[in-house]
Amino acid sequence: MRIIDKSSVTLLLLLTLAAVPGARSAGPLDGELEVRSAFVVVDHGVLQLSAHIQYPINDRIRSALKEGVTLTFDLDVTLNRRRRLWFNAVEREMTLKRELTYHAVSDRYLLRDAENVGQDQDVGQESFPTLEAALDKLGHVEDLPILVQSQLHGEGPWEVAVRAGMRRGRMPDALRALVFWTDDWHRTSDWYTWIFTL
Repeated sequence: MRIIDKSSVTLLLLLTLAAVPGARSAGPLDGELEVRSAFVVVDHGVLQLSAHIQYPINDRIRSALKEGVTLTFDLDVTLNRRRRLWFNAVEREMTLKRELTYHAVSDRYLLRDAENVGQDQDVGQESFPTLEAALDKLGHVEDLPILVQSQLHGEGPWEVAVRAGMRRGRMPDALRALVFWTDDWHRTSDWYTWIFTL
């Protein structure tokens, strides 16, 4: 008869749980994070980006916002001139940063440009009754100016790539002490890439 100690059983259980994909708990940002579509148009000599992004919605995101956590949403855009015999040349790299918070007194979700944080609260800020409405607005980027056409070098074609990301931003001190070691509040989508010609 063989005796199995508790540490061996615990180790075996942990290895079994790690091997089964559905056994681990879902992260706070689990759900669909995807750039569904994107395109660039030239309007009066300015290249403008429009994109549709699907962001995850779940109860952990909702409760974190209601506990005072700020979520930051990034939209990374790169525009590269394609070259046949050398590396692509970077024409433009930019990131659109926006923040989503929950305002408990008004029971509204507030969306604002990250560049306007700390300034007048009404500048670049929108209010939404539900998290779904706020994420829907975040997911529809329209006519974002990315470059003036005269700044493009060469004949093209150009490769445009768009990636969405979301992460935990500012949080109350009490929560910061509890979750300082976690890194599961950061997630990015795959790059959505296409060729653009004038």
